[in-house]
Amino acid sequence: MSQYIINGGTPLNGEVFIRGAKNASYKQIIASMLTDEPVELINIPQISDVRITASIASHLGAKINEIGEHGITIQTQNITSSEIPSGTGEKSRTSFIFTGPLLARVGQITFPSPGGDKLGKRPLDRLFACLKQMNVEIVPNENSYILKTTGLIGTDYTFPKPSHTVTEVVLMTAVMANGETIIRNAAIEPEIDDLIELLNLMGSKIKRDKKNPSIIYISGVTKLHGTTHQIISDRNEAVTFACAALSTRGSVSILRINPHTISTFLKIIEKMGAKINWGKDEVLISWVKPLMATSIETEPEPGFMTDWQAVFSLVLTQAVGVSSVIERVYPNRFQHIKLLNQMGAKTKFFQPEINNTLNYYHFNPESDKPEYFHGVKIYGPAKLLPTKLVVSDLRAGATSTLAALTAQGKSTIEGVEFIERGYEKLAERLKSLGADIKYIKTK
Repeated sequence: MSQYIINGGTPLNGEVFIRGAKNASYKQIIASMLTDEPVELINIPQISDVRITASIASHLGAKINEIGEHGITIQTQNITSSEIPSGTGEKSRTSFIFTGPLLARVGQITFPSPGGDKLGKRPLDRLFACLKQMNVEIVPNENSYILKTTGLIGTDYTFPKPSHTVTEVVLMTAVMANGETIIRNAAIEPEIDDLIELLNLMGSKIKRDKKNPSIIYISGVTKLHGTTHQIISDRNEAVTFACAALSTRGSVSILRINPHTISTFLKIIEKMGAKINWGKDEVLISWVKPLMATSIETEPEPGFMTDWQAVFSLVLTQAVGVSSVIERVYPNRFQHIKLLNQMGAKTKFFQPEINNTLNYYHFNPESDKPEYFHGVKIYGPAKLLPTKLVVSDLRAGATSTLAALTAQGKSTIEGVEFIERGYEKLAERLKSLGADIKYIKTK
């Protein structure tokens, strides 16, 4: 496994440019396959999730060429296969996102079952319920699903709970369906709006309800065309660098990010005592005094993102008082707490006392297990100690890296491959802020 060797205890200072959003870029590569004309995507990050998606797209018939360091053109004149390869498909866990382009263009897709990972199972019930209304036949096999259609038909569907990725899959499926589709209780994340912008540039007819943005109207068209689009900046990356500044008691200017896309996070750390200088496409985060404890609950947009809570938990270990974090989006997303505890953090898991858990949590009840805790109390400030950590998921990996930068002394982080799923050249960019970090890559 590749590793970071980190000598921590130095405040991070300087400026950093935010790359294109992981959760927008690989999905827009998939969306580009809805047309047989070239689509140019700008601000593509160099991360493994993008490379895996590009590999799957190429297997299905896409021709992809790089433009400089952060741009690509993708053209899919013909879909040459409707089957997602099991190896790469299982690695990405998001192979079902190819559903829209393949159903629209060849009427069929076979993809491996997403199964489970350390966050819990990725249920497809909300997607399948909508697709059935759109004239899609769903055939489950032991390790895969086959989806077929004789022609996509628009529908009116209400999500029982908002779902970021499923909203995007339905959008890509509906743009070339016959008639109008209305999605109600749709997710409202900025990455979805960025996908809508790309699809409309390609000739789609999509609009959100002006009074209620959780309602999306899609008028189906018969053909889409090529275009050029710049990917939105990565909100998760911006929050990561903000947490790096605060946990190491530094000051970092985060460039090429619209601060309003992370306003929920910024308002919370400002109340805790951080200094925030808001700009149009940048924000300065500074530690100026001890931060005070706070409590957060993860929720879909416009709430506190689940992807932020791991790195934010590190900041809470350095805050004065008792903080609490409640995870409402995934049933099992506290892997990072064990790693922080290994470094000296003081935490205690708990189960929130909730009367109606079905309405309160956004995951399906069957994904939950008795051993999963949904809340954790974090007692601070704690003196973190250097150690050797092995990480096995993206957000816990980023959290461990920042924790090692916070602790005085030498730490080793193994499993950097997981971090590279969503962060481009993280060690190099942290080093530019003053971090003493060495990247040892295994072949």
